[in-house]
Amino acid sequence: MSDGDTAPFMLRVTDVKQFVYCPRIPFFTYVLPVPRRATRKMEYGLEEHADLDRLEKRRQLNRYRLERGERQFHVPLSSTRLGVSGVLDMLIRTPAGAFPVEFKFTSGPPALNHKYQLLTYALLVEAQLQTTVRNGFLYLVPGKRIQPVFLTPTARQRCHRLMSSIRKTIASERMPPPPARHSRCRECEFRLYCGDV
Repeated sequence: MSDGDTAPFMLRVTDVKQFVYCPRIPFFTYVLPVPRRATRKMEYGLEEHADLDRLEKRRQLNRYRLERGERQFHVPLSSTRLGVSGVLDMLIRTPAGAFPVEFKFTSGPPALNHKYQLLTYALLVEAQLQTTVRNGFLYLVPGKRIQPVFLTPTARQRCHRLMSSIRKTIASERMPPPPARHSRCRECEFRLYCGDV
């Protein structure tokens, strides 16, 4: 389902996440498509998602500091006005509002790219449900920790700038520089195509 407005080239929410992690990933996705290999981390995440969905259906919402509400899993979201679409892990709808939730399989603190992925989903929830989203949640699976992430005016602007930057990268057809932290390149599925890391 889409919100019906018109907009530029459609991106995926995962493009925002990947761009924050490394701006070259959307380049290799749209400008210079190359064969992709699934990493063990990706395969593990898919396996864990199925188990998590089953368990999460039985849990109470008080872990999210919500009294009552309805959970929806694997919610397709799309906005032609924003020019982005994706499938949200879980949406909690309550009398107090709608709260997007993304499951992350990381033992450390939430990464910046995960936060902007969730915030982009929050914009999509607003566009599709015609509501205001104040915050969403990252569910950090290994430690069963829930981290609220707030959709501030600054975060909104940053999400829009990120989507604009991705589109500029695609339109220019120029490979962006590698991420400042080359440690990210070790397990990257595109590492062999960069040539300078």
